[in-house]
Amino acid sequence: MRIAYVLSSLGVGGAERQAVALAERMMARGHAVSLIVLRGRQPHEWPTTLDLIRLDVHKDPASLMAGLAKARHFLRVFQPELIHSHTYPANMAARLLKISFPAAAVLSTIHSVYEGPWPRMLAYRLTDSFSRRTTTVSQAGAARYVRLKAIPAHKCSVVTNGVDTVEFAPSPERRACFRAEMGVNNEFVWLAVGRIVPAKDYPNLIRAFSRVHAAIPAARLWVAGEAPATGLALIQALTVELGVEASVQWLGLRRDMAALLDAADAFVSASAWEGMPLAVGEAMAMEKPVVATDVGGVRELVGECGVMVPAKAPAALAQAMLALMRDTPQARGSLGRAARERIQKQFSFDAKADEWESLYRKMLARSC
Repeated sequence: MRIAYVLSSLGVGGAERQAVALAERMMARGHAVSLIVLRGRQPHEWPTTLDLIRLDVHKDPASLMAGLAKARHFLRVFQPELIHSHTYPANMAARLLKISFPAAAVLSTIHSVYEGPWPRMLAYRLTDSFSRRTTTVSQAGAARYVRLKAIPAHKCSVVTNGVDTVEFAPSPERRACFRAEMGVNNEFVWLAVGRIVPAKDYPNLIRAFSRVHAAIPAARLWVAGEAPATGLALIQALTVELGVEASVQWLGLRRDMAALLDAADAFVSASAWEGMPLAVGEAMAMEKPVVATDVGGVRELVGECGVMVPAKAPAALAQAMLALMRDTPQARGSLGRAARERIQKQFSFDAKADEWESLYRKMLARSC
């Protein structure tokens, strides 16, 4: 197959990581693969050796038209059979490109349960005829977009995120070394991962952690993720207000996530909304007990191998965190091992690559 992947950017995010990893696996399986990236180079990106073109699209219409012209020229040479796009801007661009390449099948993938307000849902509905199929990463996402009439039910599929269970495998030696490097001894460390954005609801997490810290002063919270200066300042001010600033460590954007997960004792996600968060799956693969808000596809991912609490309920989140901390190390270890087993059986990236490849073949055979 000849597959062109369309991404909004190569920025360090879960959707981008999934798309790049999928494209690389398709190339390793002998398919011809290329990447079309709407935005220019970002300060932090997922590395890749794949053939790619950057369109340098900005928010003005002239830039968009110039970028699409550049993409059309590129695709005339590449001649794709399939155009697989990820996230709203790339999905819209791929559907517009379909006009110039009527023989190519377009597959749109939505990575979140919330991709913007009603005009975006209307745009999905009005351009649906340009996409042969639309996938979401969770059943919750699929149900929402069908309900909003952004996707017709008969053209909607669910393909969940995959986790690299080789990269994300626990190592006692690495854990000991990294805890020493981070200056941690017997403290109980919670790790949260994600950009400082409203979806991740860090105020909810900080308010919950302040209750945890009041009950167990040795508790620590690490936060790894890109942090816009204004957003970070507001959250840091909340830690000062609640008196936990000395116990919360802001780690910024990290590329050593497996080592961080090894060093942590448990993982927490306080999100207000999600698709199917990759970081939760990676934590599970690392045998970390997980406490997470019950939003989007999180329950579909965690199953019975973690603790679910309502969103925007810091008291409930704190109670679940404290209960896990007060449990025995043996019980936490058992929960973590069950979590890794669940990821290996149902969410390994190799299994997901098989699922994508099968869907591609069905689409090109027009059997779905």
